[in-house]
Amino acid sequence: MNFLKGETLYIDKPLGWTSFDAVKRLRSTMLRRLGLKKMKVGHAGTLDPLASGVMIIVTGKSTKLIEQLQAGVKEYVATLTLGATTPSFDLETEIDATFPTDHITLELVKQVLPQFIGRIEQVPPSFSACKVDGKRAYKMARSGQQVELKPKILVIDEIELLNFSPTEITLRIVCSKGTYIRALARDIGQALNSGAHLSALRRTRVGDTSIDQCLSIDQAVDLIRSCPIEMPDEDDAPSTNPSGHSNKADKLIHSSSAERN
Repeated sequence: MNFLKGETLYIDKPLGWTSFDAVKRLRSTMLRRLGLKKMKVGHAGTLDPLASGVMIIVTGKSTKLIEQLQAGVKEYVATLTLGATTPSFDLETEIDATFPTDHITLELVKQVLPQFIGRIEQVPPSFSACKVDGKRAYKMARSGQQVELKPKILVIDEIELLNFSPTEITLRIVCSKGTYIRALARDIGQALNSGAHLSALRRTRVGDTSIDQCLSIDQAVDLIRSCPIEMPDEDDAPSTNPSGHSNKADKLIHSSSAERN
């Protein structure tokens, strides 16, 4: 493997880890293996600490292809708790309001969900990395400031209802880059004439890569420590083709070109 020339690692980010935690762990392992003090390592799409699942980590010159990789369609499995809202639309903050759920039926949920399929407008959460007058919205929100964000256009290809109860639903969601699943939870709660917040989230696919093709952090660390290493020449260029793999190992880590939700 040639980490400086460019490699792509597909990992299953653990619950409770930040995206930076995952990058830091793998980068420090690479640096020790290569005997270097620094190198480029990045990720193609942020996952919240409260979310787990597919995360793409790129190294060396492959970091130039982050934008290309993070543009892939995303798939999530999301659990929405109905009848209560939080300021962050997830479990980062405490419940701030409760609403009735007795009227929520399976039929009502099935009627509401199609409203969110296709090209829609979505107002991002105040607790997000969006900028307002040069400041991060989440920093303003956490300090108690009012945050007003403009709606963004995005595409939701599929919403499948996996489980239902009057107080909790689980959805499979296929969507474009830039979709805030937390904001979708908020909007679905409002459409149900109640409230909702995101109580669990797992990213199960990015582009053509699904969760069963990903390595755990420990597996990725073991592979970095044990794989054959090639040190590149100064002017070596990275491969620009992120596909062409024929087995799981090549899919998980291969030379390649390489959002709080």
